[in-house]
Amino acid sequence: MATEIKKVLHMNEGSDETSYAKSSYIQKHVLSLTKAIKENAIREIYCKELPTTLCMADLGCSSAVHNTLNVMIDLINTVEKAARLAGKRGQEYQVYLNDLPGNDFNLIFRSLACFEDDLKKKVGVNYGHCFVHGVPGCFYGRLFPSNHLHFVHSSYGLHWLSQIPEGIEDNENNIYIARTSPPHVLKAYSDQFMKDFTSFLRCRSQEVVNGGMMIITVLGRKSLKLYSKQACYMWDLLAMALNDMLLQGLIEEEKLHTFNVPQYPPSETELRLLVEKEGSFTFNQAQVSYVNWEPMQNYNNSNKVSGHYDFFKCMRSVVEPLIKSHFGEFILEELFLRYWKKIQVSMENEKNVFINVTLSLTRKV
Repeated sequence: MATEIKKVLHMNEGSDETSYAKSSYIQKHVLSLTKAIKENAIREIYCKELPTTLCMADLGCSSAVHNTLNVMIDLINTVEKAARLAGKRGQEYQVYLNDLPGNDFNLIFRSLACFEDDLKKKVGVNYGHCFVHGVPGCFYGRLFPSNHLHFVHSSYGLHWLSQIPEGIEDNENNIYIARTSPPHVLKAYSDQFMKDFTSFLRCRSQEVVNGGMMIITVLGRKSLKLYSKQACYMWDLLAMALNDMLLQGLIEEEKLHTFNVPQYPPSETELRLLVEKEGSFTFNQAQVSYVNWEPMQNYNNSNKVSGHYDFFKCMRSVVEPLIKSHFGEFILEELFLRYWKKIQVSMENEKNVFINVTLSLTRKV
């Protein structure tokens, strides 16, 4: 991963109102939609292998501790039920939580005591032992010993690229894939994703045991066209806010023209083809799900403004470190005030959704 991206690509730290830990409701909802496919996979690999120590990894765990740790609790609970049916007791678990070094691992580590308490409440006190480790590093490279992992989970991590695509200097006034982006810019984003995703599969093929499984969820698109409103519109709105500030002389033109979001929303077809081309994993199934920008609790709520603000906080928690690193801290409040207003207008006038693609993969024997 390019050094500068590796250093700044992380979610907002801490636990205040603009932190990722407090505002990642969309990611939480996505995890609930993929609960069944994850539990079916972990049950299948456990019953097939019956390992003494079941090794699981969450790649791109971020700092939303309740999201990440609740996934692990649900997976362990699923295995414990299968273990009891198989007459096994004292199952051991090795849980690895991975993200880039800039991630707020301290928040995760401080939450482990609560994780153990919640695990005992859900599973019971006689579940054996669960060992949790933080693994700072880029998942586009090697992270674990060979033939070590039985189960890999990654949610909302793999649509982030390892670097800004090369050759997109003329994507002026855009900060991402946009309707007005030149065709070669779209291709550069696509090529970078293909390179990164192939590297991810190749590295995991060495770390996952034969027959081991991966469940991967990414922010994606349904259209075969590289620009998709569902995947790009939130960045369109941010670009509008930045361009307004440029016209008023509040930011430098060169700064805007060199800012691009390192993210790519693949389609199910793209993912399937890349899995088949790399060749180390069997493609089991894909699941496409939809998540509204509006929080669930506000769907039937007359106070829509709170829902709009929740989405704004979620987006701010994701993009603020990138903005701060590139433009400086001085523009943050003005920019996000303008961004919030554009989000509010958009959500008043239309219903926007994210499209998510979930893959179930098995390591070939």
